[in-house]
Amino acid sequence: MKNKFYTLFVILTSSFLFLSSCDNGKKLDKKDAEPRTCFDLADKPLKTLEHTKDNVIYEVNIRQFSKEGTFKAFEKHIPRLKEMGVDILWLMPVFPISEKNKKGTLGSYYAVADYKKLNPKFGNEDDFRSLIKTAHNNGMTVILDWVANHTGWDNPWITEHKDWYTQDSSGNVIPPVGTDWSDVADLNYDNKDMQAAMIDALSYWVKEFDVDGYRCDVAGMVPTEFWNKARQTLDQIKPVFMLAEAEQTDLHKQAFDMTYAWKMHHIMNAIAAKKQNADSLRKYFLDASKEYPKSAYRMTFTSNHDENSWNGTVFERMPKSYKTFAVLTFMVPGMPLIYNGQEAGLDKRLEFFEKDEIKWKDFETAQLYTKLSKIRKANPALYSGDYGGDIRFVDVDKFDQVFAMKRTKNKNTVLALFNLSDKPVAFTVKNEKGSYVDAFSGEKVEVTADYNMKFKAWEYKVLLLETKQ
Repeated sequence: MKNKFYTLFVILTSSFLFLSSCDNGKKLDKKDAEPRTCFDLADKPLKTLEHTKDNVIYEVNIRQFSKEGTFKAFEKHIPRLKEMGVDILWLMPVFPISEKNKKGTLGSYYAVADYKKLNPKFGNEDDFRSLIKTAHNNGMTVILDWVANHTGWDNPWITEHKDWYTQDSSGNVIPPVGTDWSDVADLNYDNKDMQAAMIDALSYWVKEFDVDGYRCDVAGMVPTEFWNKARQTLDQIKPVFMLAEAEQTDLHKQAFDMTYAWKMHHIMNAIAAKKQNADSLRKYFLDASKEYPKSAYRMTFTSNHDENSWNGTVFERMPKSYKTFAVLTFMVPGMPLIYNGQEAGLDKRLEFFEKDEIKWKDFETAQLYTKLSKIRKANPALYSGDYGGDIRFVDVDKFDQVFAMKRTKNKNTVLALFNLSDKPVAFTVKNEKGSYVDAFSGEKVEVTADYNMKFKAWEYKVLLLETKQ
């Protein structure tokens, strides 16, 4: 995604994309009492690599990450990120940026000029190989941001294979319909030769550079059948990890391990703005449990490159609650994302088409992320997909303010309580008993029936059930 218009476009069309992508013949009927899904739960879903079960993902904007804006400069940070608990590095597009029709001074990363080359401003092939080797030596996975829906206007495909692009009635190549993406040309997925070339390009980086998978831009605007074929080809080279920038359930069948939890993100923003409350989040998870298979990973986040650049920093959207929601993203089912700079209190919108480096100040938030990563890895209940525990809502008497949840896997139980309001709250936890340890303070907490608690505005507690040996 490249601009604010697109963010609005996704929100407005998400329902359409969800329905139009269903290929199992199921329709949403107005008379249905409960939402139906285009994922048939009788299907055998794609099995995600087990080593990703407790992973934390981190988005990297090479251009803005450092003054140099290079692979070499970022590589120095990898040990620090590993220590913070990061497992998957998602690199925003590293390819040459189209000059023709570019936006701003430097253009958009998502206007790809060549799928098999690196942006020379970032470094050369040796620099890139070194980055990947360092990541792998630190036990980390590297996925590349892939733009399959469109290319830049000076991509050689346009002159060599005009029929690979969507054209108007006069035979002119056009941008994606319904967008203001004037800097890119829409690809025609009715053309099988183009699909084959795209899969060949995807395969190239796995074969030649040992990358571990992809984050796929606007994945819902590309036919699911294409992604299914691409995943099958890539897995024959090496098992990969695939993230879709979409929420379509059918993408989990054969193509993607993880999709965006966009709806959850928007609800968190709305709660912070006092437009929704804790009960809205509870309803979201109830619906999601019916729509998605348990194996599906959902990426949870308080920020990413789109949100930061176009909708504001967490300090703008969640000024007093950004830490509360950060903790929440680590507790609920899914995989938490950290956007680069968040660990250092990124308090500005990074320019999208210009050089605008992150100011690495103090690392106060890094301490929180490090602790959350350790909690996640030490508690199987918090793992992703089938590997973790289901979410169960704890009975409280102030459900509009308090989000109370519990997850259990085998003998491991995590109880998380959040005051999702800007006012103090006194509430009662009902029908829960057990000896817990506060994950942050280390204090013991004996939860009894009708347990009374008092939280300050936006306060939270993560309690770990003590198990008898």
